[in-house]
Amino acid sequence: MKNHLRDHRVLRGLSQVEVATGLGVSRQTVIAIESGRYSPSLPLAFRISRFFGVSIETMFDPEEEAYS
Repeated sequence: MKNHLRDHRVLRGLSQVEVATGLGVSRQTVIAIESGRYSPSLPLAFRISRFFGVSIETMFDPEEEAYS
């Protein structure tokens, strides 16, 4: 599943640390999600979407492949 976390983070000028702090996760978790190595749990996916003020469908696309 592809996500657009990095795109939204960069658009808003946020660091990985700022996003991690806002979500209550580690920077390593943000890195793993952005790189497609980790798919977040459903509660975390909803937190990410709310944090950026976008729908979950906008943030995550289950039809697209994750980054290689």
